[in-house]
Amino acid sequence: MLAQKGPIVREHLTKTLLQAVALPLARQRKTIYDTKVPALAVRVTSTGAKTFYVIKRAGTSMAWFKLGAFPDMTVEQARTEAGKVLGEFATGANPAAVKRALKEEPTFAEALEIFLKDKRKRDGTPIGAKTKKDYGDLLRLHMDGIKAKKLSAIERTEIKATHTRVTKGSPAQADKCVALVSAVFSFMKDMEHFAGPNPAERIKKNPPIERDRYLLSDELARFFQALADMPNPTMRDFFMVALLTGARRANVASMRWQDIDMGAGLWRIAMTKNGTPQNVTLSPEAVAVLQQRKDLSEGTSSGYVFPGTGSTGHIVEPKRAWARLLEAANIEGLRVHDLRRTLGSWQARTGTSLAIIGKSLNHKTQRATGIYARLDLHPVRQSVNAATSAMMEAAGLKQPAQVVPLLAKAA
Repeated sequence: MLAQKGPIVREHLTKTLLQAVALPLARQRKTIYDTKVPALAVRVTSTGAKTFYVIKRAGTSMAWFKLGAFPDMTVEQARTEAGKVLGEFATGANPAAVKRALKEEPTFAEALEIFLKDKRKRDGTPIGAKTKKDYGDLLRLHMDGIKAKKLSAIERTEIKATHTRVTKGSPAQADKCVALVSAVFSFMKDMEHFAGPNPAERIKKNPPIERDRYLLSDELARFFQALADMPNPTMRDFFMVALLTGARRANVASMRWQDIDMGAGLWRIAMTKNGTPQNVTLSPEAVAVLQQRKDLSEGTSSGYVFPGTGSTGHIVEPKRAWARLLEAANIEGLRVHDLRRTLGSWQARTGTSLAIIGKSLNHKTQRATGIYARLDLHPVRQSVNAATSAMMEAAGLKQPAQVVPLLAKAA
């Protein structure tokens, strides 16, 4: 480390003086204070570096606030900047501490990395691999302009502009970008890594696009036949269970044997997207599919109903299998999530009340929560069984039990 030698030197700083100043000995340095602005100083090293500082007492210690290097910064520029810094000191602030904090402040990309590593879901588990990938894709595809910026440098106008731009291609993706930025800033504030404002707060989201797509009567037969012909029994059974339970894709994908009571026809989901547990009634057809899988899984070590080769241990994203299924069934515009809506739609067709449909699908709204809480599973089970039978009849499977042999022939 360079050592300060000799008494404090005060001079009227000029360009000529700094150009001619004698350099200190090797590994030494000297500080020359300005007589015009006493808190302004220039530090000179043995290598010839000359740097302007404001040196001011802050509490019990001396704060060194770096202004710039000579000759890139002139003496007059240094005096002007020193006046600004001293004005901040006069208000009680410590610009040196602020500058130090800014240097240590993470960029948005760094903050996102911290968020993905340390954030926990409602049930205490870390963010899943798929969600991490989705968030990374949002950053890579849509937020290139802010990823290298310090958090305090990100303006609300930038987030609004990003939302407007992405909305032109995908309103849903635009809303996800805003939600991600807001979540990262909120997390960093909660963890006391950042104390500034959240630039994504109160940015108006796009109106939701209400989807009403579900499997129609004339599509069911083709859908079940294409399912029966699928060469991959795991994906075949996954889609079938998703349809027969109306559960969310992620919950079906991570279904565990230990959570299923075949005898009671019940599947217990410990934590759903709503942040609540759910008891899912299993129709006889769903139990038959699961029992068949259970019999075939004897001797395997996986505790998942639909095991996968990835880090989660279960299947995650069935996009390619779903695309092949729809092509084989000659069905367009149907998403995996629409299987969930299909069960609810067929429940409605059989005369089920909206309250019972909401209970079976674990919908959570302020208006319906009180009603759902008072319902037991008996009417829900009746509704799910009736809807399943109606779908089988519409598909030409007059006897519901035929659905299992139909699928079994592809095993």
